[in-house]
Amino acid sequence: MARTLLRRRKKALSAEDVLVSDRPKVRRAVTAAALGNTMEWFDFGVYAYLAGTIGKVFFPSSSPGAQVVATFATFAAAFLVRPLGGLVFGPLGDRIGRQRVLAATMIMMAVSTFAVGLLPSYASIGFAAPLLLLVCRLVQGFSTGGEYAGATTYIAEYAPDQRRGFLGSWLDFGTFIGYSLGSGLVTVLTLTLGTDGMESWGWRIPFFVAGPLGLIGLYMRVKLEETPAFQQEAASAAAEREVVHQRGESDPVEQARQSGQGRLKEIFTRHWQAVLICMGLVLLYNVTNYMVTSYLPTFMTVTLGEGHATAQLLVLGTMLLVALAITTVGRSSDRWGRRPMFMAGSIAMIALAVPAFLLIREGGILLPAFGCVILGLLLVCFAGTAAATLPALFPTRLRYGALSISYNISVSLFGGTTPLLASYLVDATGNTLVPAFYLMVAGAIGLVSTFFLHETAGRPLRGSGPMVETQDEAREMVARSRAEAGRHARDVWLRLWHPRGGRGRNGGKGSGGREE
Repeated sequence: MARTLLRRRKKALSAEDVLVSDRPKVRRAVTAAALGNTMEWFDFGVYAYLAGTIGKVFFPSSSPGAQVVATFATFAAAFLVRPLGGLVFGPLGDRIGRQRVLAATMIMMAVSTFAVGLLPSYASIGFAAPLLLLVCRLVQGFSTGGEYAGATTYIAEYAPDQRRGFLGSWLDFGTFIGYSLGSGLVTVLTLTLGTDGMESWGWRIPFFVAGPLGLIGLYMRVKLEETPAFQQEAASAAAEREVVHQRGESDPVEQARQSGQGRLKEIFTRHWQAVLICMGLVLLYNVTNYMVTSYLPTFMTVTLGEGHATAQLLVLGTMLLVALAITTVGRSSDRWGRRPMFMAGSIAMIALAVPAFLLIREGGILLPAFGCVILGLLLVCFAGTAAATLPALFPTRLRYGALSISYNISVSLFGGTTPLLASYLVDATGNTLVPAFYLMVAGAIGLVSTFFLHETAGRPLRGSGPMVETQDEAREMVARSRAEAGRHARDVWLRLWHPRGGRGRNGGKGSGGREE
């Protein structure tokens, strides 16, 4: 018992254990990471709003419904390679650093999106046109496999513990700003050029905009430094290797552990519960996200017969609402916790999905607007909380890889396929409430995942020391830790010498042999 108690002695924090964030570096990190997400979702917004036009340009021989399905099938194909991108970029980011990998993913995303605008139509080169579109989407999906997980990891490892929710929410703020910019540009072009102009050449313009956006994002990411948590982990690993080298020894177990295969084995054997929780939360967030951003415009126009301008403006307004509310939700998750935000959103999703779609299918402006607002408020519960919640599930040495793999498997199987499955099921069953039922199932899965989620708000990331904003906070934390360690040491001492709750060793008597 004595050995057990001594092993459990609480070690006090030293000044070196507490990291103090650099505000200018934090701002640069958040801006550069968010810009990559803006770039990614600019493309998604453009593709979602141009689904009907792209279907006519690249799949002209099909019926309107089949064109939409074919367009979303190409959209979904990009998600099938995302786990492969996660398998490549994630473990690589844990080995060579987050910053280098994020710069590489930015280049690939910009080039592949820009290339779509250069593609010839089906009328020009026939079947090769949709094949080239598929290739561009696959490259974009592969690069995106390392983007979101890397960006969330980068911000989380730079953010102070007490503000991780607020700072992380700016990443998804970039998501919805990018979507709004892409969809807004398509809306303006549609109103200006008309349907014929868009089908002829106007659809190319939004994809060309991706080039300058990518160059700006690449410049900002190249200027970034590596995260403090990664530097700390790398220094610790290098010190351990140096000790082994000085002894003239080799550690095959540690070498296998540091290899890519060893890291993958560790993720799925030691952290499988965190992987499942992550996949469940990602499913909830991304099914809602892609249902609103990618499928809803097409649902309103093709399925319900609403005008393109009306549908586009309603969804664009919803995205702007989410963008305006998202940092408030992120700040609230720092105060109230991540679990309450996900829990409330999951329950509300189950209860409100059907009413939202009933309002949307009523037609007109007012009632569909209320339905879109409901979906937007549900979405922001997850969007404002995810970037701070997901990286905290995994330790520093495996964070990028584990999050990339978990995130992209879930997105590929459930998120990216949402527009395709929803459009297919509505077309097959004729039931326009199928998307609502789809959301309810996602809400139930999210609720179960949240039940097993440990609260991480205000706490250090796994495998990292505390992160604070100022030196005064660091000194206060060290002093508080020393006081707590002192109290803990006193308790250990009392339990060692008075194991029966403060009584002495003489038959329940004190040291003087008298009853207390």
